[in-house]
Amino acid sequence: MAKTAYMFPGQGSQKVGMGRTAFERSRGARELFQRASEILGFDVAKLCFEGPEEQLNDTRYTQPALFVAEMAIVEALRENDELERPEFVMGHSLGELMALAFAGVFSFDDGVLLVRERGRLMAEAGEKRPGKLAAIIGLPREKVEEVVSDVPGIVVAANINSPIQVVISGESEAVEQAAKLAKERGARRAVVLKVSVASHSPLMSEAAEKFRNVLESVNFNPPQFPVIQNATARPTSDPNEIKENLARQLVSPVLWVDSVRYAHENGVTRFVEIGPGKVLTGLVKQTLKGVELINIEG
Repeated sequence: MAKTAYMFPGQGSQKVGMGRTAFERSRGARELFQRASEILGFDVAKLCFEGPEEQLNDTRYTQPALFVAEMAIVEALRENDELERPEFVMGHSLGELMALAFAGVFSFDDGVLLVRERGRLMAEAGEKRPGKLAAIIGLPREKVEEVVSDVPGIVVAANINSPIQVVISGESEAVEQAAKLAKERGARRAVVLKVSVASHSPLMSEAAEKFRNVLESVNFNPPQFPVIQNATARPTSDPNEIKENLARQLVSPVLWVDSVRYAHENGVTRFVEIGPGKVLTGLVKQTLKGVELINIEG
């Protein structure tokens, strides 16, 4: 029988309408939306299903909305006995918190509070130290790392998404210079993204320290199945290590390629993306050949 890894997408995958199918088919999913609305003080279902898109794309709202929508999809799948025990669970950036919640590391209510604080702290850090992201397409990771090291200012390889896609992050001018240099050195495309939060870069250092304190206030359990973490591309069963890796994640690269390869090297041949869009299955397709890819958008 094929071994499965469940994957949870993060910020950038959000879209109006996410989670609606789960809401309509599952009483448990509806209860999660209601609980989250009570905790957060706004109607999460209304925001997910109707927008407005501008609010849904504000990281303060994006992060809790995505968490709730993806956990609602999980609840609907559980109710209908459509989940199997995975070999691994993994999430991209914010999605790592969904993966950990899925694995029973913390409660749904605690997860809502964690993503709310993560979004708030990142937004505040972005206001204090604004920056940019740029997607570099068609240039290997080693070449991208050479590019960012040759540019003055703060810019780093932030998301190692696939063998042909790396996202860089940092100070606006440095990111723009690095994107231009990447094109000169052979990148097929270098696209500066419309965001002001330089995630997974040193500009998030203050947010990371504050988030570490938030994490200390929440009870973590050992995961029920292995969760491959972004900062290490490895699983751990130690709750304290999991917390530390979550705090580090805000300033260190998302090692997605390494995570996908680790799962595959340990027998996974089916990758299932739970959440809106098909970003993660697309990245797996760029990384591995001959594996089964499934999307459950709910």
